[in-house]
Amino acid sequence: MPQPAGLAIEADDVRAAAERIRPLARRTPVFTSATFDAEAGVRTHFKCENLQKGGAFKIRGAANLVLSLPEAARARGVVAYSSGNHAQATAIAARHVGAPATIVMPQDAPRSKIEATRSYGARIVTYDRSRESREEIAGRILQETGGTLAPPYDHPMIMAGQGTSALELLEETGQLDALITPVGGGGLLSGCATIGKDLYPAIRVFGAEPAGANDTFLSMLAGERVAVQASTIADGLRVPKPGELTFPIVRRLVERIALVTDEEIRATVKFLLLRLKILVEPSGAAAAAAVLFRKLPGGINSIGVVLSGGNIDFEDLERY
Repeated sequence: MPQPAGLAIEADDVRAAAERIRPLARRTPVFTSATFDAEAGVRTHFKCENLQKGGAFKIRGAANLVLSLPEAARARGVVAYSSGNHAQATAIAARHVGAPATIVMPQDAPRSKIEATRSYGARIVTYDRSRESREEIAGRILQETGGTLAPPYDHPMIMAGQGTSALELLEETGQLDALITPVGGGGLLSGCATIGKDLYPAIRVFGAEPAGANDTFLSMLAGERVAVQASTIADGLRVPKPGELTFPIVRRLVERIALVTDEEIRATVKFLLLRLKILVEPSGAAAAAAVLFRKLPGGINSIGVVLSGGNIDFEDLERY
C-alpha cells in the first residue's frame, strides 16, 4: 500500500531499519493465551517487547538512529533525554558502536533506571523537572560537544525503528484483523501503523492511552495537537502532547485511540503476570488493557498487541 505523501516515514524506512538493527535488537517472541482470549473475546497475539534488550521496544529506534551515524558523528557522541526506557536504549546503542552517551534524566526518575543507564556507560545529567527544561539542557550539551540528539520519539529514524516490532509480529502471525500499541509521543504507534497498513491495507490500527494522559485521544478529536497535564501510573506514557512528526501519521492511519484507566492497567499487569507469567510495566500493558476490557469496536476476531516494556521497580509490584 503506497503511503500518503508528506509523512515523515514510509514502509521501506521500517524495512531498512529492520536490517540495520539486526546486530543489536532481539527478535522478541509472540505469545498467545487461551485464558486471555476468553476474557477479551478476541484471538490475541502478544509481541513481547518486555523481553527486548534493555527491557523495552526503545532499543529499536535508538539502534536505528545510532547505527546510522557516520564514524565522525559517533566520535562526538550521542545526547538523549528520558526518564527511563529510552535512556537505557540510547546508552546500549552508543556503547555498541563505541560512542560516548550523555543522558539527561529527571532527579526523581526511578533510581533503578538511572543506575541501569549508568551501568551501560552513559554519563547522567540530572535536572529538576519542575524548574528546568530537559530540552534546553540537552541543547547546551549538544552545543558543547557537537554530538547528535537522539529524541525519544519525534524523529524519522526513531519512528522507523520502533515500527520493526509490528513488522516482526506480522511476519510471524500473518494477516490479522487489527493491531494495537500503547501511545505516548507516538513513535511506536506511527511506525507500527506505517508498516502494518503497507503489509495489510485492511488491517485496523488502534492506539491505547491512559485516561489521565489523553493528549493523543483529544488531538484526534480536534484534528490538531492538543496538550494536557498528564497524570497516570504509566510513566512512559506521561507525554503532554503528541509529536510533530508522529501525529500526522497517527491521524492518517489510526482508526481510534482507546482510553484505559489506571485501575484497568493495574489489573492487566496482574493478569499478564499471573496467567502468562510475564512481567509487563504499566505503560507496556496499556494496549493489552484496552483489549482485555473490551475498549475496541466490534468486528475484530484477531489482534496483535505490542507489550512495549517490562521495566518496573520491584517495590511497585506491591500495588498490583
